Amino acid sequence: MLQSKNIIQVFEYNSLQYGTEYNGVLFKESHFNALVKFNELHQNRYFNIGYKKITFKNYVGVLQVDGLVIEILPKIDQYETNTVLWQSVLIQMLKVTKKLKVNAVGEAQIKKQNIHLLDIYFEWFLNEVELLIRQGLIKQYYKETKNIKALKGKLEFSGHLSKNLVHKERFYTTHQVYEKDHLIHQVIGQALEIVASMSKGNHLYHHCKSVQLDFPEVTSIQATHHTFNKIPKTRKTAPYETVLAIARLIILNYAPNVASGNENMLALLFDMNRLWEEYVLVRLKQVAEEKGVEVYGQNSKGFWNGITIRPDIVLVKKNYENREEFLIIDTKWKNIDYAEPSIHDLRQMYVYNEFWKSTRSLLLYPSMSTHLHSDHFISYEDHKHSCCLGKISIFKEEELDIYLGEEILKLF
Repeated sequence: MLQSKNIIQVFEYNSLQYGTEYNGVLFKESHFNALVKFNELHQNRYFNIGYKKITFKNYVGVLQVDGLVIEILPKIDQYETNTVLWQSVLIQMLKVTKKLKVNAVGEAQIKKQNIHLLDIYFEWFLNEVELLIRQGLIKQYYKETKNIKALKGKLEFSGHLSKNLVHKERFYTTHQVYEKDHLIHQVIGQALEIVASMSKGNHLYHHCKSVQLDFPEVTSIQATHHTFNKIPKTRKTAPYETVLAIARLIILNYAPNVASGNENMLALLFDMNRLWEEYVLVRLKQVAEEKGVEVYGQNSKGFWNGITIRPDIVLVKKNYENREEFLIIDTKWKNIDYAEPSIHDLRQMYVYNEFWKSTRSLLLYPSMSTHLHSDHFISYEDHKHSCCLGKISIFKEEELDIYLGEEILKLF
């Protein structure tokens, strides 16, 4: 593990023990307690808790708590130690799947280990807000109920009588207002406050304060999932799409005063199995059209009593007889080495073949070298279907292989 300042980098499924220093960075009991509380708030999804230690699961990304940043990196080799390489892998996968935008400056800083994943998201958010300010922030109509000095809108009689018994010159009304203090800007304002509180002491704090000075004063809110569902999607709000997506990620993953403690925490964590699936899907779509192949992700069919089944990826191509041929792919982010796939996985692939009228299915694993061959498909006992255990290298000369999709399509 490599560390810089108050950053600890750890691989998925590895552990941190409190009271232990990792290259000069101490993992304290307060950090441990905050992570335990955070995990409990999320139904113990992210970590396994042991005696004085946290063991990470299949979630990768970044956590910040009590001045400490923890980066959780993916790996496919249990003996992996190259954090620089795997930080780059994670960032590139997030970039390809459009979960992250990294500019050239950001990439240079990452390679020098001067910036971590949370900084990248914060910088992306601040740059997008600055772009909106330059383009011009929109105004919106919204209803406001308050005391005013001139009668306009609808007079709220009960409120008017209770509030203005003495102040006869005022009117308690519900009326329309057209200005910049509306829900969209209130959400952005809340995200800016979080970025400011979580970036104190580093270069982004001053950047954030500068953006806040240029941003209009808005009503303070505490946005939830329901708040984001209320935001209208119109032609006027289209330029805000990226900013709101990042703001949603920041706000909904921020845990102030974790479980009534004093530690503020922000966690941006991604299920590595899901990320690997989306990454493979994007790489396939990049090359599929020119190969005459249709690509579907999470294509579902009815199974039983309202329950559906969904393979990760379905590929469809017409053969020389103009009949459709299918290849069902289930992606697995783990190093299978020389082991056999589980009985559950093989049964699942058999069912996929049955329901999609396919003769071939593929269990696809990441590897340091590619083993994908058409003659590796092994038939089930009924001889109607076959399944292949495929391994594909995600690298080409220590960079992510942009032609990964082409390698898979060779199976057709």
